[in-house]
Amino acid sequence: MKRVRIRISGVVQGVGFRFCCRREALALGVRGWVRNRLDGSVEAVAEGAVGAVDRFVDWCRTGPRGARVTGVEAVDEPDAGGFEAFEIVP
Repeated sequence: MKRVRIRISGVVQGVGFRFCCRREALALGVRGWVRNRLDGSVEAVAEGAVGAVDRFVDWCRTGPRGARVTGVEAVDEPDAGGFEAFEIVP
């Protein structure tokens, strides 16, 4: 199992990034959450099988159509196992 905190910057708000992020996470079997940040970036915490989380982070480097990702910072965190699904949070 792997858990990572991701911060995505660029044109990532107002383009459906969170909704597509959730869809991608669910398709990969990744649990966690995603939210918009006040500074215009998107933040997510993703937890699951190592390969699935790695593929999720790779997806975040491009995002959905309309997004222009200029940076992705992914930091490993201790696996807490506390998520049951992948949600959009405020």
